[in-house]
Amino acid sequence: MTHSSILLECIDLWKIYGHAPDEFLKAHGGAPTTADFQAQHMVGAVRNANVKIAKGEIFVIMGLSGSGKSTLVRCLSRLIQPTGGQLIFDGEEILGKSDKQLIEIRRKRMGMVFQHFALLPHLTVLQNAAFPLEVQGIDRQTREQRAREVIELVGLKGRENRYPGQLSGGQQQRVGIARSLAVEPDLWFLDEPFSALDPLIRREMQDEFMRLQAMLKKTIVFITHDFDEAIRLADRIAVMHDGEIVQIATPEELVQNPANDYVAEFTRYVPRAKVLTLGSVMRAGAAESGVVGELPANARIETVADQIERADGVFNLRDSNGVTVGHIGRREVIDVLVGRRGGA
Repeated sequence: MTHSSILLECIDLWKIYGHAPDEFLKAHGGAPTTADFQAQHMVGAVRNANVKIAKGEIFVIMGLSGSGKSTLVRCLSRLIQPTGGQLIFDGEEILGKSDKQLIEIRRKRMGMVFQHFALLPHLTVLQNAAFPLEVQGIDRQTREQRAREVIELVGLKGRENRYPGQLSGGQQQRVGIARSLAVEPDLWFLDEPFSALDPLIRREMQDEFMRLQAMLKKTIVFITHDFDEAIRLADRIAVMHDGEIVQIATPEELVQNPANDYVAEFTRYVPRAKVLTLGSVMRAGAAESGVVGELPANARIETVADQIERADGVFNLRDSNGVTVGHIGRREVIDVLVGRRGGA
């Protein structure tokens, strides 16, 4: 990633709870150990986090309950004040910003969607979606026009005059998404937005989310504890454990090269076909005979396995520039599906 492509960066970021956390961090040279925390009964909710998030990227933060993922996102959005480190948004340090300046940044450049929809029950769908613009002082006609646009975008056209209590859980979450998009944010934070939904609606909302991202190309920080959800949505994943980021990688890299036993256990039961791309198991170079078609090298095996298995020949694989980089046939796909390849 080039410097100009980075929208959000944190450097040596800490969030510590306990008595005089600023003094505690300073007293230990900005790098307290686990023993230091235990000795002084302090809690390191986020420990020395370093992250660079590129423009247009879906960056997923995941970990078990208590790992620090929600605290990290609240630090990144400055909803809570970090104990130490640097936080740079679009090239500008924001830890020193005043409350008034932060409110303006969050109102106009950041969108947030949380697990609990937090819709205002006495307002209609249209009024809920327009509410952030009303807070900004935008006139009614303009804000309602923008609200109608995002309501249509999330598939709720025709329900503008309904109240939250008249909507399903999935529809309520769509209103929450519409409300956050109304301000046209540069950076979009989503903290387990689908975890309160039943599995079928959750899958539907993931599909909706990917459809929106394909159109809008937002920079997204997405929290989940569900690895299946993470690998479906993420460009890169940060895995957290006890307040620390233990690995940042693509879903494929996490599965094939886990940084430690914790990450390996996290990914142990993930079907490799969901994560691995054709390029990771291809034979190098273009096939000279028996070619029945072309496929993108970055396609996930799961999405094209049936097509390859049914074919009577091999497929050449092309990279993002359209250059043929290898080929693949039935054997490679079956090896992954039955666990002979892909780190199973």
